[in-house]
Amino acid sequence: MSLPDRPITILIAALGGEGGGVMADWLIDAAARCDFPSQSTSIPGVAQRTGATTYYLEIFPATRAQLGGRSPVFSLTPSPGNVDIMVASELIEAGRAMHNGYVSPERTTLVASTHRIYATVEKMQMADGRFESNRVIDAGKQLARRAVLFDMRKLAQDSGTVINAVLFGAMAGSGVLPVSREACEQAIRGGGRGAEASLRGFAAGCEIAAGSRPTPQPPAPPKRAEELDEVVRLGIERLTDYQGAAYADLFKERIKSFEKLEPKVAAEAARQLALWMSYEDIIRVADLKTRASRFERVRKEVGAKDGEPVVVIDFLKPGLEEFASLLPHALGKNLQSWAESRGKLDAYNVGLHVKTSGVFGFLLVRSLAWLRPWRPFSYRYQEEQRLIERWLLRVNEAAQRSPALALEVAQCATLLKGYGETHRRGKANFLAILDALVENPPTADPAAQAGAIRRAREAALADPEGKALGGALGKPVTWLKQVGRT
Repeated sequence: MSLPDRPITILIAALGGEGGGVMADWLIDAAARCDFPSQSTSIPGVAQRTGATTYYLEIFPATRAQLGGRSPVFSLTPSPGNVDIMVASELIEAGRAMHNGYVSPERTTLVASTHRIYATVEKMQMADGRFESNRVIDAGKQLARRAVLFDMRKLAQDSGTVINAVLFGAMAGSGVLPVSREACEQAIRGGGRGAEASLRGFAAGCEIAAGSRPTPQPPAPPKRAEELDEVVRLGIERLTDYQGAAYADLFKERIKSFEKLEPKVAAEAARQLALWMSYEDIIRVADLKTRASRFERVRKEVGAKDGEPVVVIDFLKPGLEEFASLLPHALGKNLQSWAESRGKLDAYNVGLHVKTSGVFGFLLVRSLAWLRPWRPFSYRYQEEQRLIERWLLRVNEAAQRSPALALEVAQCATLLKGYGETHRRGKANFLAILDALVENPPTADPAAQAGAIRRAREAALADPEGKALGGALGKPVTWLKQVGRT
């Protein structure tokens, strides 16, 4: 009989804690059970969601008896255009693979989960930096010979297992793997602990890929009126957690002015309001860093076993600005003004390495979180509320002229993010747009004003330093830079 002229090539991109290495072992085990020669290599990924660990496997679909003592020559790394099965445990990892040429319409079956775990580059943007998921899905359908795309994380959770089992099942169900389903199931059973749950996930993924089970559909987006209700509900939950029920009541009182707004504008204004009212300060950061849920998440991310110690060290750099933000309004304002006038806002920052997994470090950081009842009396709180009221007034005034104009004014709040130098830049850009284009518009035409605000906001988001915004406004935007910078 004639032998295959090449091996089946498989490239897997998986994030930490998703069992990519285990899935690669299952594949090698299944190949061995079929008496097929195989080889696997891996390239470790990097931390903080900037990439994935990749596993490359080649399986020669002929038994050793058929080979008659000969051995195939395997490659250690994949090459563009020569991958038969591309597997991605997260949607943007599938996008990376397509961008790098590992998915081709002549050869590649793409198996990928459509859920998102946002990459660092997406989260560090000033505005919404998320990549559009539908663009990746559409590209997968066009670039792959066959695309098996659905939310495999949700299916894994429903099956009580890890996503690697569902991915493995989807590969088997696609019909491209040279090994049988029985060999795959035996490989999973050979893994020991958790085999039954893995087999449930494997079967679910296999049936969907094979077409014997309908592909789960994502929920339909809410209608606009429902969208506002959902935003309000989430806003109340967020602000109750942030400062308590009374603060959430203030949010509910403020959004009463949105009742007559167009639903899309009302939902966006309510969303921005909830985010702004829960601004990041040292109290909030300390609270989030010392929650039990955070330590549980860290243990899960590093794969710590029960009883295995995990050391967590947090890097903090508080300074005059953080100290002033906690003082009573008059004292905080005077200290802030003194530091600004002398360029000292970042001059006295103290770098701290705090072991929050230890008793002393935990109590040190937690003591800052216990200052939450004091927050309403602090300088930062009162300054934020004053600016929020100013913004709300302009949103409602704009709504009387044009829904599109009101939406642009509402979205200006996206410029206010973070803390320290990042927050100062964003606030300076926000105030510059508010003064030049919202409160003192150069035109009486609502459409022209809305367009000018949108262009200025986009310029500020693209260039936080303010140079692009200065060009859009026709005058420079100034903010207090860190000492020692030009």
